[in-house]
Amino acid sequence: MKFEVLTIFPDMFSAHLSEGVLGRAVKKGIVRARIINIRDFARGVHKTTDDRPYGGGDGMVMKPGPIYRALKSIDRVNGRSLVILLSPQGKPFDQATAWELSTWDQIILICGRYEGVDERIRRICIDRELSVGDFILSGGELGAIIVMDATSRLIPGVLGGERSNLEDSFEEGLLEYPQYTRPRVFLGEEVPSVLLSGDHEKIRLWRRTKSLKRTLDRRPDLLKKARLTREDEEILAKIKK
Repeated sequence: MKFEVLTIFPDMFSAHLSEGVLGRAVKKGIVRARIINIRDFARGVHKTTDDRPYGGGDGMVMKPGPIYRALKSIDRVNGRSLVILLSPQGKPFDQATAWELSTWDQIILICGRYEGVDERIRRICIDRELSVGDFILSGGELGAIIVMDATSRLIPGVLGGERSNLEDSFEEGLLEYPQYTRPRVFLGEEVPSVLLSGDHEKIRLWRRTKSLKRTLDRRPDLLKKARLTREDEEILAKIKK
């Protein structure tokens, strides 16, 4: 998997590409990432990448020329390359989207700034727009980092355990069950005895019950589209009683 990121603030990506899961994936060569400075493709003495909007109004708009030229500089993978604009107007980014993106060979992420990018870039160059939430960020850089991180950890070989990503929150449409580690007692609170029992079936049932209850309490909206089994339905009925 290769990420190509277009931004006017390339230094924002340094730490994320050298630390944590994403950093390890880059070091292993499983994931490659190239950060492209849009300013390098701007013309004029001042390398300007934004201008006032036609029609008036507050703020500035990113010029189409530098973005277009930056995109043209990228060697594209035929049929396996996707251009994504990070934008609050985009489709919500979720776990299912991360899985889908992990199957592509090349993801090109464009980080918008100011009042956004010229509409002609949207119409001519973009395959998809993604939003990481219903809020406004100063730019698309943080969104691009989120997309890279969430997508990379689904690529085979990136995580240590084969099932690590399958047991995370949202993988089955549910929040993850509570997790515990040593010490057995902390601030007077003890690890639930079932987790110390060695009975794998009891542990599985406890975890599933806690997952369903936590989802019901915190994100009941997720249950409407979760992949629930008959056992799940029975557990939920008991919880609601």
